[in-house]
Amino acid sequence: MKPAPFDYERPTSVDAVLSFLASRNGAKIIAGGQSLVPMMNFRVARPEVLVDINRIPGLNYCKIEGAELVIGALCRHAMLASSPLVAEACPLMHEAYQWVAHGPVRNRGTLCGNLCHADPASEMPAVTQALDAVMVLRSKAGERRFPASDFFQGIYSTAARDDEMLVEVRIPLPPKGQGWGFHEVCVRKGDFAIVAAAATLQIANGRISRAAIGLCGIGPRAMRMASAERSLVGKSPDDAMLAEIAAACASAVEPTSDIHGSADYRRDLVRALVGRALRDASRRCH
Repeated sequence: MKPAPFDYERPTSVDAVLSFLASRNGAKIIAGGQSLVPMMNFRVARPEVLVDINRIPGLNYCKIEGAELVIGALCRHAMLASSPLVAEACPLMHEAYQWVAHGPVRNRGTLCGNLCHADPASEMPAVTQALDAVMVLRSKAGERRFPASDFFQGIYSTAARDDEMLVEVRIPLPPKGQGWGFHEVCVRKGDFAIVAAAATLQIANGRISRAAIGLCGIGPRAMRMASAERSLVGKSPDDAMLAEIAAACASAVEPTSDIHGSADYRRDLVRALVGRALRDASRRCH
């Protein structure tokens, strides 16, 4: 199939993008287009106008500002996956990127586009939640900031309004000694996750002082396991306790079933993968 008719705009500034979004009903931003274009071809998505941001200078940055790693709207997956800065400042994201898509997709797709697409089986929505990332949205009316845990609302659904652009993602730099872990099961490496788990831990005086667990592939959106995180705090990170928390995560989720796996299979993957991610995070704490 081919896409439904649409208008095409190619602004050269963020202000111009925001003007198009404010004045044109059915406008959709395109950056990499690795998800949007196939959806348009199948007429699942029918935007009335595409606003191409690829000619806007200065949006492909990945930099440290104060105590945050800041990633701009045109920063491609390939750039982030190979970035020494990301590997040093955000090792969980670096590790998760080994599982994200395939070469041609990484070369064009962007982190911000991926997050706005909000596929429930995509890795980065889970990773950004585990990292306490903040989404910076901009419109003609001003700027809003959303914690990643509040940004993803359902299948292909986020807190962003139609007149807003996700201009950057801001990730707090990890405190010294934070451990991390990421594990995934998929049909083929580079495909969307059947289930994936991201975790971070901080340990002080032999006990967990802070924990974060993000999951994807288990329902309509990626999610944080807040109750399990609270249960970890104050406990010694031995394997038996971490396995107990992983089992609690499995009991707490309500996975969907599809051709790739039943709900029971996904629930067991949650148990296994959360356990592995937590053990890796514990081992890497120093």
